[in-house]
Amino acid sequence: MSTAEKQNAAVISASARPGSGVWAADAREQAAARLAQMGLPTRRDEYWKWTRPDSLIAAAPSPAKVFDYGGESPVFDDVDRLKVVFVDGVFDPDASDEFDGEGIEIERLSDAAAKDIHWAKDLYGVLEAAGQTPVTRPLAAHNTAMASDGVVIRVTGQVSRPVSLIYRHEDAASDASLHHVIKLEEGAKLTLLENGAAAARFSSVTEVDVAARAEFHHVRAQGRDHERQAVTHMFARLSDKSVFKSFTMTVNGRLTRNECVLELLGDDAIAHVAGAALGDGAAGDFHHDDTVFITHDAVACESRQVFKKVLKNGAKGVFQGKILVKPDAQKTDGYQKSQSLLLDDDASFQAKPELEIYADDVICSHGSTTGAIDEEALFYLQSRGVPTPIATDLLVLAFLADAIEEIEDEGIAEEITTRLEGWLARRRG
Repeated sequence: MSTAEKQNAAVISASARPGSGVWAADAREQAAARLAQMGLPTRRDEYWKWTRPDSLIAAAPSPAKVFDYGGESPVFDDVDRLKVVFVDGVFDPDASDEFDGEGIEIERLSDAAAKDIHWAKDLYGVLEAAGQTPVTRPLAAHNTAMASDGVVIRVTGQVSRPVSLIYRHEDAASDASLHHVIKLEEGAKLTLLENGAAAARFSSVTEVDVAARAEFHHVRAQGRDHERQAVTHMFARLSDKSVFKSFTMTVNGRLTRNECVLELLGDDAIAHVAGAALGDGAAGDFHHDDTVFITHDAVACESRQVFKKVLKNGAKGVFQGKILVKPDAQKTDGYQKSQSLLLDDDASFQAKPELEIYADDVICSHGSTTGAIDEEALFYLQSRGVPTPIATDLLVLAFLADAIEEIEDEGIAEEITTRLEGWLARRRG
């Protein structure tokens, strides 16, 4: 057995699966079997060549100092929402709201898993398992097998208040894994918010089943802890005329990898995935990886990928995005854009955009660019009396605008912009 194989076996065997009822235990055993077969990721894997997985698969996380926000209110604090709070990966009932609301059912994963019969049986680990082909995602399988907490949400109507998952980090050595399952029935609508550092090392998997004519909107804010590490996975399947939209803002963080795997299985479905990341290596290591795989397997579906990264002082960014169009997915409209703005010569960006098309009546395109601040635009602002640092920040915000525009709720989009403005202002000193 090689050294890597020994390490894989040690990590897998050391991870105790939580107690649960029959259906959840079966799902976790199947996930553990998938993980044992595929092994943990290495730098030799095609989709890990630009992101070192070592610290994500180590037996214990590197300590991460708890970040002092200096009295700044958390993002989404002014939003009327239903709060679900986790502290270092453990549900905090005292800080959370009551799980009730019209058109929605929310339950803690551990409670749902303890039952012998539950609707989550048809989803927990199911979408993750489907997302392992054609590219394996071993850290997602590890999460399915080992995660002990999270929420299961069933939406039957148009929910007016967003559900807000709040992740608080208090223990410098915490190692948290959360798994969420979300089911939207036909015609239902839900907005899901996520924010917070969560833990020194954080793993999350979210499985979303979007039924016909249902809408799922997701906005996530990661940061601002400098030393945190996170790997997240979102798996979703879309039915006829359904909508899935997800946006992630990331600032700070030693290592972040966000994966999104979507299957458009119903005609006229819409899937948009977007992200804005800002990294300054002067505050510590910054490595940010967005990996997206969208499969079109129905007629007249639309997908959008819009990712922007602003990097300086040795910060590193990665984008790996693929659109797969199957033979029967005629009239597909697929679009992909990944761009980076490098504010100095020390920052770097690697991109791997891919299209794989087996239908002939499609409109698909991708574009990836890396560049510096537009000197002509900068000079224009300077010539009108705008100081250079402020002019640079204005151009950065304009660069990020395409991604932020993917957020459906204008109020939330405005708050995201305000938070990014604040981050830029702090970097100006």
